Amino acid sequence: MKFCKKYQEYMQGQEKQLPGVDFKKLKKILKKCRKDFESHQDHNGCPDGQSCPPHCPVCDGTFFPSLLEEMEAVVGCFNERAQKLLELHLASGFRKYFIWFKGKLRRNHSTLIQEGKDLVTYALINAIAVRKILKKYDKIHYSKQGQAFKSQAQSMHIEILQSPWLCELMAFHINLRETKLDSNKVSSLFEGCSLRFDDGKPSLSCELFDSVKVDIDLTCSICLDTVFDPVSLSCGHIFCHICACSAANVNIIDGLKAAEPREKCPLCRQAGVYEGAVHLEELNILLSRSCREYWEERLQSERVERVKQAKEHWESQCRAFMGV
Repeated sequence: MKFCKKYQEYMQGQEKQLPGVDFKKLKKILKKCRKDFESHQDHNGCPDGQSCPPHCPVCDGTFFPSLLEEMEAVVGCFNERAQKLLELHLASGFRKYFIWFKGKLRRNHSTLIQEGKDLVTYALINAIAVRKILKKYDKIHYSKQGQAFKSQAQSMHIEILQSPWLCELMAFHINLRETKLDSNKVSSLFEGCSLRFDDGKPSLSCELFDSVKVDIDLTCSICLDTVFDPVSLSCGHIFCHICACSAANVNIIDGLKAAEPREKCPLCRQAGVYEGAVHLEELNILLSRSCREYWEERLQSERVERVKQAKEHWESQCRAFMGV
């Protein structure tokens, strides 16, 4: 079965109407563009294989704006639903009982598990759809503008595989699998996700359909150790919280929200990526269970550093108050 048909059947099979990539409409735009281009070649006697003009008016006016709008809607929907699901799972104390009581007629642990799996599937199948339609664009135009658009989408933070909530859902899957609760159901649902250690370096891996595989490196590129108290910046890169604070030139007390907009990601050098940073709570739980000795060592060393920074922070606040 061709992917376009498979994708349409998947989207139509969703109980709730979810935003997606309008594959048929985008293919019609490309088909029209191909006809116009071939007509242009015949009229001007252009040799076969000549590339389209740098700016194709058909695609500049319709194809890319439509795809951009659809990608924004998909990633927005995914982030919102994933955040709500994980918030429900991680709730504790009175708030947890209140949330569960409020939703007891609609949700239980099994439905949470299924919702998590459905969201990962939704993210990956839409990532495939975007990849395939951009590949078709480049094939028709003999260009690399499709890949350039993908890079632009990443810089705009609307590439769904960049979403920190995808990483959190993968960790959520594995955490549920390792609990006694509904263990048989979880293992059958989430066997596609795993935490791997290659030469001591951890990574999250997920492979579902169409041979699409997502690998997320869990080594902090600043301290070169397994990420501790991990945070994901808006660009999708993951660091230890304390390392991210250091890179953003802020202390732990003020946090990443206090970072200046000009501060850049140490890896991709994008600016303004700290304000929207997300603490990866599920990943933190997963790594603390899987790397117990390392976690205890980091916990001790970070406690010392946090006390030191807190002391320096309050001393500077006192000096400022006293006008010294």
